[in-house]
Amino acid sequence: MRFRINRAGRASAHPSAADPAPVHAPAPHTAEPQAAEPPLSAREMELIRASVSVVAPVAAEMTVYFYAILFARYPAVRSMFPPGMDAQRDRLLRALLRIVDLVDDPENLVRFCGHLGRDHRKFGTLPEHFPAVGECLLASLARYAGPAWTAEIAAAWTKAYGTVAQVMISAAEEDQAVRPAVWHATIVHRVSRGNGIAEITVRPHTPYEYAAGQYVSIETPWWPKQWRYYSPANAPRQDGTLTFHVRAVPGGAVSGVLVHQAAVGDVVQLGPPMGDMVLDAAVHRDLLCVAGGTGLAPIRALVEEVARRGERHQVDLFLGARTGAELYGVEDMLRMAQRYHWLTIRGAVSDEYIPGIRGSLPEVLTEYGPWYQHDVYLSGPVPMVVSAKETLTRGGTLPDRIHHDPYETPVLSMP
Repeated sequence: MRFRINRAGRASAHPSAADPAPVHAPAPHTAEPQAAEPPLSAREMELIRASVSVVAPVAAEMTVYFYAILFARYPAVRSMFPPGMDAQRDRLLRALLRIVDLVDDPENLVRFCGHLGRDHRKFGTLPEHFPAVGECLLASLARYAGPAWTAEIAAAWTKAYGTVAQVMISAAEEDQAVRPAVWHATIVHRVSRGNGIAEITVRPHTPYEYAAGQYVSIETPWWPKQWRYYSPANAPRQDGTLTFHVRAVPGGAVSGVLVHQAAVGDVVQLGPPMGDMVLDAAVHRDLLCVAGGTGLAPIRALVEEVARRGERHQVDLFLGARTGAELYGVEDMLRMAQRYHWLTIRGAVSDEYIPGIRGSLPEVLTEYGPWYQHDVYLSGPVPMVVSAKETLTRGGTLPDRIHHDPYETPVLSMP
């Protein structure tokens, strides 16, 4: 079954002999809420995971095929995506793997897909797009699973995708009722911090509500449809401004223009705030914060939020870098520690012999621990976050008390 999007943007069904197997994608969402899909059975979860293991060796090729048939069958959706698709294909793959990881965890699956649904509003995603995506996704899985693909597996994937699509659609519709999809924001301050890092402050044209510790997607006028995620380095301010710490990464188009080209007066667009690494997630009075590089930004915002609320938290902050020159933001945080008696700052350098603490952040955390009576907030390069989390878990910190953003910010199937 092939779905076509007509000029009105509605999806209509047309049979196609080219499809490898009949695939019935979820019907377009209507004004009346549809009944929620029943939870996946243990058998269905097993089938989904088994099929993913079959296509895993050719996953990159499969995502290329997915977008090729999506654009061939539905050319109207091509304009929603950036010209270069390499990063987009990686995001699709990561999101699919994340969903598969969560198929037996309904609460976190709903939370994850709800975030995706709200975030996809900025791309112009409509309920009518989901059947097309579902059709092409299942056709791609069927093609690359080969003989391993069965009617039972197709039914399990159809059911799983229907659940994901319904959660995303519902979350987007609820979000649409209370706030815009994007916010225009003017750059009002910009300063270079060295080592390819710029501090950029923007003022949204309309109120922008977020919580300290969340992250925000940014689109620049120089690279339309290419959104990149950054965390505000401040708790909400009365004047509504947000400050981002942006590092220019090799080959990074958006980070490059923000660091080297953006100027006061330029207008960017912000997507909705995302992420659960917020102060309200803490249950303990004592907090451990660990930051590497510009991962300091959300941690700094959390420290500001503790000060703003006047709560009785004790905060231990560890900053890590390879060299002393890369120990970003330490002077600013030391000044904050002078103002707030409850804040303790320690810097660690792993690859250079200088006065102070030497070693990787996980090594230093072990030395200064234990931390099992703390809520933990981690932010920085993925390897650092992963190793720090493993170290803390071995030391007795419960996993649900360790807070961090997704290892790779996921976007399911739209831009």
